[in-house]
Amino acid sequence: MLNVSLRKFEDMVQTSFDALPAHFRDKLRNVEIIVKDAPDAYELDLADVDDPDDLLGFYDGTPLTERSFGYDMTAPDVIYIYRHAHLLDCDTPEQLHKEASRTLRHELAHYFGIDDDRLEELGAY
Repeated sequence: MLNVSLRKFEDMVQTSFDALPAHFRDKLRNVEIIVKDAPDAYELDLADVDDPDDLLGFYDGTPLTERSFGYDMTAPDVIYIYRHAHLLDCDTPEQLHKEASRTLRHELAHYFGIDDDRLEELGAY
């Protein structure tokens, strides 16, 4: 298994975020991105996943397309990116960075209201 510290992985996710087009970053409102080693029981339950090694990322919130006026007055949505599952799937730091970036974009798509079926239609998998 690849060995990359949580801090280094956080840097990879941040670099991936910074590389997103500004017009996407500028549309992010009331959402937080959290990098963790692995999901907790609550996150696994919400994601309907049994094995934490199967979950690379998770979006917990209300998609932008479903928000109503005043949504900014609520707790932020959260995008979780999980290091351990990525480490299991990747053999090189370059592959890890690419997969972390793909996971971040996938979860951001959910934030923007694009579901898994539509992502599959678009060839994002």
